[in-house]
Amino acid sequence: MAASGPVGVGFIGTGMISDTYLENLTSFPDVRVVILGDLDQQRAQAQAEKYDVPQWGSSDDVLTHPDVEIIVNLTIPAAHAEVASRAITAGKHVWSEKPISVDRASGRALLEQAEAAGLLVGVAPDTVLGPGVQTARRAIANGDIGEPLSAQTVMQYPGPDIFHPNPEFLFAKGAGPLFDIGPYYITTLVHIFGPVATVAAVGSRGRASRTVQVGERLGTEFAVEVPTHVSCIAQFEGGGVSQSVFSFQSPLVTMGMVEITGTEGTLIVPDPNAFTGEVKITRAVELAAIGQDPKWELVPVTGALAGRGMGVLDMARSIRANTRHLASGELGYHVLDTLVSIDEAIESRSTIEVASTVEAIPLLSEEWDPFEATL
Repeated sequence: MAASGPVGVGFIGTGMISDTYLENLTSFPDVRVVILGDLDQQRAQAQAEKYDVPQWGSSDDVLTHPDVEIIVNLTIPAAHAEVASRAITAGKHVWSEKPISVDRASGRALLEQAEAAGLLVGVAPDTVLGPGVQTARRAIANGDIGEPLSAQTVMQYPGPDIFHPNPEFLFAKGAGPLFDIGPYYITTLVHIFGPVATVAAVGSRGRASRTVQVGERLGTEFAVEVPTHVSCIAQFEGGGVSQSVFSFQSPLVTMGMVEITGTEGTLIVPDPNAFTGEVKITRAVELAAIGQDPKWELVPVTGALAGRGMGVLDMARSIRANTRHLASGELGYHVLDTLVSIDEAIESRSTIEVASTVEAIPLLSEEWDPFEATL
């Protein structure tokens, strides 16, 4: 493997989400996508031809490719830990789509395996590295809303069966709105408030089964294995609190709502499932103004805009510089631990302590440019 120059990248999994990763990673000069692998090798070939990637094949072809330093793991959640472990065994760093695993034991074992091998694990989402969340974090760090005290987040819509041609895995163990969408919001909150200390939650499953609504399998019925509506509250080690809704059973679509309230104002953070958006602040109002539309102060959004793959690039540059990458496996594990704790709180109807923790996550430099050749 090269000790300098662009970092070689291979993919395992070339489904729907691979498009956005490939659009970006084939445009960043500090990485080079050299091979795509999938159980369906024809699909891997089609994506390779679409994005001008020189090779395609099976997962074993990716694992044994001599020029691959980072494997991008875009398999289904239930396979994340197994595929990532195989990558580490093959001597590769690995970036996994979220969550890092569907259970604590395999997630922790993966991090221990990587540490013993001297390899890095990165975990989505990297949306938190985009200009939106980073600008919001800088505003908080500047004291623009005083001391951050609390947050509320909402993500609700009918569910991914309205657009995904094979949605079963999104309603299986390790998915549902909590594990599929929750990582975006929990990761954002951990970036802002620090590690989660305790959680409490309730959940419901509106229907025992659903049907595929698009594609060749239109009308196919499948079982729903997990809660499709989750309401939870969290307290962070630093004292902040949050309340969140994650739902696949609401006809009223509310996406990307994140409000951070501090001692001097409330900050609107852009959709954590996106990389940018409007950042704005409203201040306390007098009694006479209650009921009127709030007055907003716009915060100029700064930083380079790219998309999914920013975390892979940050990890690639960290490999060359031997520095800490931001979307780390330790952060991914803490988010997983929080999600599992929320799931346990639903089952037990009690407050659950989150056993893991994570160090404070540094801000990304405003000068960080994904389109600059630095290696």
